Amino acid sequence: MPDSTDTDKLPQGIRLTAIDDAFRENPYAVLEVLREQAPVLEDRELGRFVYTRHDDVKALLHDKTFFTDPRKANPGTFSREIIGKTLGAGDNPSMLLMDEPEHRRLRSLVSAPFKPHAIERWRPHIRDIVEATLDRIEGDEFDLIGQFAGPVPTVVIAEMLGVDPDRHEQFKQWSDLMVQVGFNPFPTEEQARDGEAAGMALDNYFLELIAAQADAPGDDLLGDMLRAEVEGEKLTPPEIIAQCRLLLIAGNVTTTDLIGNGVKALLDHPQQLQKLRKTPELIGNAVEEMLRYDSPVTNSGRIPDRDISVGGCPVAKGASLSTSLAAANRDPAVYPDPDVFDIERKDTHHQSFGGGRHLCLGAHLARIEAQEAILGLLRRYPRLQHSDKGFVYHAIPSFRGMSEFWVQANRS
Repeated sequence: MPDSTDTDKLPQGIRLTAIDDAFRENPYAVLEVLREQAPVLEDRELGRFVYTRHDDVKALLHDKTFFTDPRKANPGTFSREIIGKTLGAGDNPSMLLMDEPEHRRLRSLVSAPFKPHAIERWRPHIRDIVEATLDRIEGDEFDLIGQFAGPVPTVVIAEMLGVDPDRHEQFKQWSDLMVQVGFNPFPTEEQARDGEAAGMALDNYFLELIAAQADAPGDDLLGDMLRAEVEGEKLTPPEIIAQCRLLLIAGNVTTTDLIGNGVKALLDHPQQLQKLRKTPELIGNAVEEMLRYDSPVTNSGRIPDRDISVGGCPVAKGASLSTSLAAANRDPAVYPDPDVFDIERKDTHHQSFGGGRHLCLGAHLARIEAQEAILGLLRRYPRLQHSDKGFVYHAIPSFRGMSEFWVQANRS
């Protein structure tokens, strides 16, 4: 850890988030400097420690004794003052912020429908959703995010939850409004107001769905959650609604970003694109490389339950620890040529889904959606390329993705 004089010269606070223009456009250049000069950075502006080395990040994520509940962080820290207020921890935090034993109970009740074998049964239907979404695209030039990468995950989640097809557009609007504030620690007043209204409307709609299935749960994800029972324990309606919200906010935006970032990586690397077109069986490995190369989730966090030392830097119990997944995924100590995008890379393991007990529950669903969406897109548009209209990265902290990404189809 460098002395304070050296640390003061490094970016801190907002400059280490997507709100900052330079970081939003290319976080990897900034993170490389941190990893080399201050792999454990004390970010005094936001009250946290930032970790950028792969092994440190992995160790922190997998330590089962650490907390994620912001209420257990020290006053004045990033976790307590920003994460807690942003995600509305209140008295009932979402599973994302739960600690044991509450987390174990809730995860055991909701995990069965998300296991790989259970999710695989949705693959043919996801493929149909991809094709139907492609059918609605008109013209040779279009916004990949607005017309494809955004709608696909929303429709998938909507159908998995049993949402009436006539309500899909409304469902997407609610989801988009909630995403604006769901993980944004600095929303505008308008965003906060619209997000709160969307959240209330969505909660009321889910209550209607739960009531409709109360006596006879359907063959969908909502029905699975209503039927779920472990050692006599069942999910309460508020817990089901919280899980549905988490699926929408965390699942939709991350899968949209994964698809968008993955397609952009392919178009930026024509040889890799051609390789995938020639050998579509590489799609599984390709998506893992996309996750490593340009992770849709850039940060995670933990709160130590004791005084510890990580990376040679002592931190106190209750401190806020921010693990940079994006930096860990490009650590040259672990990945040869980490800035090279290679869909045949031998070791594509990554930290993009987090780790430990909070490993992303929807990881396999995201993988399937990305695999089917990208293959479907490439089959439909054999000459897909960048458009002169370009792309715009969104300014959502802890996420990496685009709000617009224009492509040229060149069908003929």
